[in-house]
Amino acid sequence: MDINFEYHDVKASARLEILAGEKLNKLLDKFDFIIRADVFFKTENTSDQDKGKICNIRLSIPGPRLFAEANHGSFEASIAEAASDLEIQLRKRKGKMQRH
Repeated sequence: MDINFEYHDVKASARLEILAGEKLNKLLDKFDFIIRADVFFKTENTSDQDKGKICNIRLSIPGPRLFAEANHGSFEASIAEAASDLEIQLRKRKGKMQRH
């Protein structure tokens, strides 16, 4: 699986890439049909300290792409939520693939 990282108004971080890579590799272990992942990190100006660090993850798989977005006070929490949302979507997609 290829993982591409993009940063918008955020300084590139090897630590974030490693953390996101670990989460995505766990998904790949469970769902071997993932082809590619695109991870986007961006910040948002907000007065709420519990928001503003956004992580978007788009997965390329057979059929339509899957997408998840999370907005928290830290990128770590955003990565965790986006990966969790994708795991739910992947379970549903795998169930549909097995029925056909």
